[in-house]
Amino acid sequence: MREITSLSILKENIEVRKMSKKKFDGEEVRWGVLGAGKVCEVKSSPAMNKIENSKLIAVMRRNGDKARDYAERHTIPKWYDNADELIQDPGVNVVYIATPPNAHAELTKRVAAAGKPVYVEKPMARTYAECLEMIESCEKAGVQLYIAYYRRALPNYLKIKELIENGIIGTVRSIQIQMYKPVDLNMPDLPGNNWRVDPAIAGGGYFYDLASHQLDFLDFLFGPVVDVKGFAANQAGLYKAEDIVTGSFRFKSDVLGSGSWCFTSGRSSDLDRTTILGSNGEITYQTFGDPAVNVTTDAGGTERYDFTMPEHVQQPLIELVVQDLLGKGECPSTGISGARTNWVMEKMVQGGD
Repeated sequence: MREITSLSILKENIEVRKMSKKKFDGEEVRWGVLGAGKVCEVKSSPAMNKIENSKLIAVMRRNGDKARDYAERHTIPKWYDNADELIQDPGVNVVYIATPPNAHAELTKRVAAAGKPVYVEKPMARTYAECLEMIESCEKAGVQLYIAYYRRALPNYLKIKELIENGIIGTVRSIQIQMYKPVDLNMPDLPGNNWRVDPAIAGGGYFYDLASHQLDFLDFLFGPVVDVKGFAANQAGLYKAEDIVTGSFRFKSDVLGSGSWCFTSGRSSDLDRTTILGSNGEITYQTFGDPAVNVTTDAGGTERYDFTMPEHVQQPLIELVVQDLLGKGECPSTGISGARTNWVMEKMVQGGD
């Protein structure tokens, strides 16, 4: 007889689960940041002081000089060079984990054990199993777990969701993702120079770093993927991680999808395009370039929607995290949804079942 554990129950129900709501003890979110590196310069952390009932009060880096420098430049009251000291700081009541993925699971467990909600950079972890451990530790501790898939709150992506829900392109039939990127000769793609292509740190290569955004947004639009098949290879041999991936997937609604990612293409093939095909038209957009959304319909021709992105691209999602914690709203990016994205990537790279 198979042993039933809480972890196995989480795994079996990950498609449909939502993290249960927990009461946040406080009227103001006081952030502490673990790993205040590049992503925290503009994208995320500065927004924490621009949101109502939110303050950034402490940052941590293993290099104390860099932690102090960040704190001084951004006018942050406290800095640490030890993660546990920040986690145990009584003034900090929510922790943002902005480290590379290899530290996400362990730090999440330590933050949860301290009774504090967690906001974690993407991808959620190196593996689906680590994601499940993170969910379990937060649920046991009774704290919320959020993942920084910030496209779920950006205006251009919300427009795509609105167009689909309003039936502008009819019934959605399929999705195609195409991403082809040449090697950046100015930044040699070696693990010693770029942790994003070291599987021991990142879980995979650029596929995990970039495709995670694309696949998570599709989860936001269409719900959980239930079947995945794929192939992955390391063709150029520049690093240990995969550099090419192809895959197909099926959502619970029977919408079908496919994707092709190559990170060693020629410059002439550079492409970032996702197409959502409907019964009466299509939507196309880029994930990492031009924020415009292009819609072509049988009846209306082609229309382009242009958008200006916020200075701090994570601000809209962080604001939803704050509102969720204070009981004034709901954040759409949780540990449950983040784990689903890791599951899809892992299945695709490993070839499916």
